[in-house]
Amino acid sequence: MILCFLPKTFVVQEPGNDYVTGTMTIHNENHIVEVNVRSGLYSSNTIFDYSSGYIATRLLSRRACFILKINKEYIPELEEIGRLAFERQTMKEIYSPNNVWVQFQSGHSVFGNIKDWLRYGKHIEQLCSDLPLYKLVKTQPPLNARGCDNAGIPNILGIKICEKFN
Repeated sequence: MILCFLPKTFVVQEPGNDYVTGTMTIHNENHIVEVNVRSGLYSSNTIFDYSSGYIATRLLSRRACFILKINKEYIPELEEIGRLAFERQTMKEIYSPNNVWVQFQSGHSVFGNIKDWLRYGKHIEQLCSDLPLYKLVKTQPPLNARGCDNAGIPNILGIKICEKFN
């Protein structure tokens, strides 16, 4: 098996929606996937850091960063994300993204410190420094998802971020 250590970039887009576009770059040598989605106020930047075991999403609309521990039960491996991106790029009519529903507790944010950045890694620190951090937990889809934010990888892995209400 030959591994490519050059970064591979894919253009990702929601089918039927020319407004939401993004790029996904896979850095195999660093075990990192960078996703940049451009959608006006609802733009996001996401880093999948397989070395540290965390995903971080910076949402422009909330001016915050959201951290999720990678769980192999619902987050694909690095190689799988690359395979799915290649398939979506070559067979554009296929549309069957997986969605991961997560929630955060408003008012329970922290600003990252040295201990956090050691745990999450330098790539996530670069993305999230100077922003409030919220820890995400997996949940079931809510009955009303209108207030949830979309992040992740368009047409491959949707991360639906919802605020937890008591």
